[in-house]
Amino acid sequence: MAYQISDDCIACGTCLDECPVGAISEGDIYKIDPSACTECGTCADVCPSGAIAKV
Repeated sequence: MAYQISDDCIACGTCLDECPVGAISEGDIYKIDPSACTECGTCADVCPSGAIAKV
Protein backbone atom coordinates (compact mmCIF):
# COMPACT_ATOMS: atom_id res chain seq x y z
CA MET A 1 0.00 0.00 0.00
CA ALA A 2 1.20 3.48 -0.89
CA TYR A 3 1.39 6.44 1.41
CA GLN A 4 -1.43 9.00 1.41
CA ILE A 5 -1.61 12.65 2.45
CA SER A 6 -4.51 13.68 4.69
CA ASP A 7 -6.39 16.95 5.05
CA ASP A 8 -3.86 17.91 7.75
CA CYS A 9 -1.43 18.83 4.95
CA ILE A 10 -0.19 22.42 5.20
CA ALA A 11 1.32 22.38 1.67
CA CYS A 12 4.77 23.32 2.95
CA GLY A 13 6.60 21.38 0.23
CA THR A 14 8.91 19.46 2.53
CA CYS A 15 7.70 16.08 1.27
CA LEU A 16 7.88 17.19 -2.36
CA ASP A 17 11.60 17.89 -2.05
CA GLU A 18 12.28 14.57 -0.28
CA CYS A 19 10.42 12.10 -2.53
CA PRO A 20 13.10 10.20 -4.49
CA VAL A 21 10.71 9.18 -7.29
CA GLY A 22 8.67 12.36 -7.74
CA ALA A 23 5.39 10.72 -6.71
CA ILE A 24 4.07 13.85 -4.94
CA SER A 25 2.21 16.63 -6.72
CA GLU A 26 1.51 20.15 -5.45
CA GLY A 27 -1.87 21.65 -4.61
CA ASP A 28 -3.84 23.06 -1.69
CA ILE A 29 -3.31 19.61 -0.25
CA TYR A 30 -0.46 17.65 -1.81
CA LYS A 31 -1.21 14.27 -3.35
CA ILE A 32 0.82 11.06 -3.74
CA ASP A 33 0.48 9.03 -6.92
CA PRO A 34 -0.02 5.49 -5.57
CA SER A 35 1.30 3.90 -8.77
CA ALA A 36 4.58 5.84 -8.49
CA CYS A 37 5.04 5.58 -4.70
CA THR A 38 7.77 3.10 -3.72
CA GLU A 39 6.66 3.07 -0.06
CA CYS A 40 10.04 4.29 1.17
CA GLY A 41 8.44 6.44 3.89
CA THR A 42 10.76 9.40 3.44
CA CYS A 43 7.83 11.77 2.95
CA ALA A 44 6.15 10.64 6.18
CA ASP A 45 9.41 10.97 8.10
CA VAL A 46 9.85 14.63 7.15
CA CYS A 47 6.22 15.85 7.25
CA PRO A 48 5.99 18.54 9.98
CA SER A 49 2.21 18.19 10.33
CA GLY A 50 2.09 14.38 10.43
CA ALA A 51 -0.27 14.37 7.45
CA ILE A 52 1.31 11.42 5.65
CA ALA A 53 0.57 7.80 6.53
CA LYS A 54 0.64 4.39 4.89
CA VAL A 55 -2.83 3.30 3.84
